Formats: sequence, C-alpha cells, structure tokens
Amino acid sequence: MIALAELKKLPISDRLQLVEELWESIEQDEVSHSESAELIEELRVRYAGFLLDPSVGVSWEDAKKRIRSGRA
Repeated sequence: MIALAELKKLPISDRLQLVEELWESIEQDEVSHSESAELIEELRVRYAGFLLDPSVGVSWEDAKKRIRSGRA
C-alpha cells in the first residue's frame, strides 16, 4: 500500500486525478454489486416460480439447443 506521506509529495493536480480515479472505481464497484444483487433476486423469483410449477422450466439439453440456435 502506498503511504499517505508519499501521496502528499505528488503535485495537487496528480492527487486530484487519483481522487477522481478512485471515486470512479468505487462507483463502478457499487454498480456491479447492485446489478449482482438484482440478478440474484431475479434468480430467486424464477426458482420459486419453478418450484410452484415445474412445467415452466425446460431441460438443460433444450436450453442449450435454444441458446445455440439463437432462440433463447
């Protein structure tokens, strides 16, 4: 890890650039995390629907065929 004392030696413009890049990386991680949470919730809803009515699902073989043929 870079020591704060070393960062303070950088010109202000460089430090501001680092802050901007760090902030952007945090925003990207937050978006990624929220998208993952939404995906997990959607999978839970779909699985619950499948448990209530297994006929709404398709076999893995059928799913692969549909995906490979572009009908997914």
